[in-house]
Amino acid sequence: MKMTNYSDYALRILIYLGLKRERLSTITEIADCYHISRNHVVKIVHHLGQLGYLDTMRGKHGGIRLARAPETINIGEVIRQTEASMELVECFSDQNACIICDSCVLRSIISDALLAFMTVLDGYTLADLMIPRRQLKKQLQVTEMANNLAD
Repeated sequence: MKMTNYSDYALRILIYLGLKRERLSTITEIADCYHISRNHVVKIVHHLGQLGYLDTMRGKHGGIRLARAPETINIGEVIRQTEASMELVECFSDQNACIICDSCVLRSIISDALLAFMTVLDGYTLADLMIPRRQLKKQLQVTEMANNLAD
């Protein structure tokens, strides 16, 4: 399985905001940090806000931040909500035209593999992705104000 860039970017955005804790960030700041399209970030931030992962504030002093504690953001859940389709092969879709589907063993094997993949992701939270906190902050050039939470 190959995750889409959409899900990859969603996780990166969550990591970045998790490192910033309560401080507001901007879409431009995140796009520049990861060298990804600002338009992609806008779309993903909007979706993550709708899903309840982000708080977004409009206006001159607006920005975005996590709406939930990193420990409560499950990676498997994020992937399920950001991947357009988990149909790894044609026989998983409603438009299945495979003529051997009724007797094919491959479908159940791939289904088991997908279940195992998602089970592993379900075992991790955003907090787990942020364990190398100091290194991530350095690589992303994230700084926190003195009154924010320490490492």
